[in-house]
Amino acid sequence: MTTTPRQNPSLAEMTDLMPLSATTNCADPQSAYSELRARWGQVAPVELEPGIPGWLVLGHPEICNVARNERLFSRDPHNWRMYYEGIVSPESGLGPMMFPRDNAYFADGDKHRRLRAPIEDALEGMPEHQLAAMVRQTCTDLIGRFVDRGAGDLVADYAAVIPMLVVGRMFGFGMDQAEQFRQGLLALFGSGEDSQAGNRRVEEMLTEIIHARRVERASDVTSAFLDNTNLRDDYEIEQSMVLMVSAGYETTMTWIAQTLRLMLTDERFGGRLRGGRLGLDEALDEVLWRDPPMTNMPARYALADCDLAGRRIERGDALILGLAAANADSRVHSGDPWLEVGNRSYLAYSTGPHTCPAQRTSRIITRIAVDTALHLLHDVVVAVPAEEITPIPSPWTRCPASLPVRFARSATVHN
Repeated sequence: MTTTPRQNPSLAEMTDLMPLSATTNCADPQSAYSELRARWGQVAPVELEPGIPGWLVLGHPEICNVARNERLFSRDPHNWRMYYEGIVSPESGLGPMMFPRDNAYFADGDKHRRLRAPIEDALEGMPEHQLAAMVRQTCTDLIGRFVDRGAGDLVADYAAVIPMLVVGRMFGFGMDQAEQFRQGLLALFGSGEDSQAGNRRVEEMLTEIIHARRVERASDVTSAFLDNTNLRDDYEIEQSMVLMVSAGYETTMTWIAQTLRLMLTDERFGGRLRGGRLGLDEALDEVLWRDPPMTNMPARYALADCDLAGRRIERGDALILGLAAANADSRVHSGDPWLEVGNRSYLAYSTGPHTCPAQRTSRIITRIAVDTALHLLHDVVVAVPAEEITPIPSPWTRCPASLPVRFARSATVHN
C-alpha cells in the first residue's frame, strides 16, 4: 500500500460504471469480471445502486490484502463516507447488507472478537452426529413429499427449505415460521425495494423468539446466546441471530443448489450417476471455486487514503470483495483442471479475521443434502436446458432460482 498519485481519478470522479448486479444476474459472471479487469485492472469501480459507487476487488492477492488488514480496511459501516454523509438513502436496498449492526460481521478488533466468540461457541458445542442425523432426516422427509410425482424443483422443494428448517431448529422456531423467515431473507439478500421490509420481518420474528426464551430456556442457540456474557443486550443477541440465520440460510441454500446443478449437468461429476471421474467432494469444492455461495461480499471501508493495485482509494470508500472473481484469478491456478483437484486456496469463506467460522457445519449440511437427493431420486435428470437455469436476483449471491428435474416415480423413500 502506498500513497496514490493524484492523477489517478477518485471513485467520485468515475462515470459510466457497470452495476454490481450485472456480475451476478447474468449467464456468465466471469465474462463480466473479465470486462471489468480489461477496463480497470484488479480493482474496478462499480455502481452498487444508482448514484452509489464502490470498488469491486477482483484479484486474489488484492482481496487477501484487504481482508487481512483491518487497520486500514474496516468492516464497520460507520466508516463508509456515503453512509455518514447521508448520501445513501436510509431506505436504500443496500441497508440490510451494508448498514451498521451490532454483530460480529460489522465490527473490528476487540468488539469483533467479543461478538464472534458466542457464534464460535455455539458452532463448537453442536454435536456433529446429532446435526448429521437431523439433516439426513430433514432431507429424507422433504423428498418424501414429492418423490411420487416423478418431477420436482430441487431449489423450491429442497435446497431452499433444508437450511431454513435446520437453522430454525437450532434457534427454536418451527415449521410455521420457516416460510416467513425464508421470504424475509430472500428480500434481505436481494437488496431491492423490499429489502428493508424483509429485514424488519426477520428481526421481529427473532425478537419474539428471544422474548419466549427469556421466559423459558431450551436446548437451542437462542438460549445459549441469552446466557453468553459476551452479548450485552437483546439487540446484540438479535443481531447475532440475524447474522447466523441469514448467513446460514442463504449460503447453504446456494451451495446445495449449485452442487446439485453441477452434479447433474457436468460430465466430469456424478460418479455412479453417469460414470464421471469426480465425485461429490470434488463437486463441493468445484462450486466453492466457480460459484461460491457468496459471489460478492460486502464490504470493507478504507480508513485512510491508499493505493490498491494502482487505484486511488480514498478514506471512506467502500470495497466489495469479488470472491468469485478472485477464485478465477490465474495467479492461483495451475492451468490444468485435473491438477486443480484438491486445490483449496479459494476465497469462498473469505480470509483474515472475518473468515467464516461455520465451514465444517455448512459442509456437513450441504454434503448430506446433495448425497441424499442423488441417492433417493432415481434416474434423476435436469428437465430444462442449462441456459434456462437463471439466478435469483441479487448483487451478492448466485443461487439458481429453480432447478426442475425429472426422476423415476416412487411411492416411498428409504434412508
